[in-house]
Order: sequence, then C-alpha cells, then structure tokens
Amino acid sequence: MTEVLRVEDDDDFEKIFRIRKIVFVMEQNVPEEEEWDEFEHISRHYIARYNQIAAGTARWRITMTGDVKLERFAVLAEYRGHGVGEALVRALLADVPKREGYKIYLHAQIQVQKFYERFGFVPEGELFDEAGITHVKMVWKGKNDNPVS
Repeated sequence: MTEVLRVEDDDDFEKIFRIRKIVFVMEQNVPEEEEWDEFEHISRHYIARYNQIAAGTARWRITMTGDVKLERFAVLAEYRGHGVGEALVRALLADVPKREGYKIYLHAQIQVQKFYERFGFVPEGELFDEAGITHVKMVWKGKNDNPVS
C-alpha cells in the first residue's frame, strides 16, 4: 500500500514541498521562511505514496559533526494512521550510513515522541522550542546491522 522512494525529479520535489507547506506552514503555523532552509540541496529527500498518491515526505542529511539527522517528516492528515509515517522512518533508517562513533538523531515534536521510540529512538536532553513547537532530541539506539527491527 505505501511505497517510499528517493526523490530524484522536479515533479516529486514539487509534491514534497507542497506536503510540507500543508503540514508545517498551514496546519502547524510554522513561518514559511523557517520551513525552507539551506540544507534542501544537500539532503536526501523521500516521498511516500499511499495507493499511488503522494501522502508524506521526509529527508536526512549529514551534519557538520558527521552525525546523521533525520528531519522534515510530514504526512498529510488524511493519510495519518495508515502506516505512511512508519514506512518513511523505516526507509530512512535503511538508507542512512551507519558509522561507528556517529549518531543518528532527529528532533521530534513532543506529541510524536512515543511514535519514534517504537523504532529505537530515545530522548536526549531537555525539551526545546523549534519554530514555535516543543521538541525533544531523540537519538537512535538501534542495532547498526538491523535498523528496522
């Protein structure tokens, strides 16, 4: 039902930016200028299709410290609860480089912390505000040889 693909063409980029605008800017009131950043061109972007319809997106990138940051997880409201978010997390964890001494982490909105815990992410540090929304840093503690167990 849900297929996740790495974004390679302009048509898919338009779709993921539309999804992010709907979820972050329109639903969550994130200022539009904060949603788009200098990492768009160095990140690996993914699109999730539910029954062939663009339903969600996410991306990952390598940070200045060499760690891997998963970010910009967005699923359109009508597709939440259908496994789209789960498929995105699994696809990104399967794709990211796993190197000894480097972290795989994300900044989770506090209301979805339990969702990410299901995949082996654990909270680290204090709660913080990002774009007017409370977040917690979560570090992946899964096994390097099986990121999607």
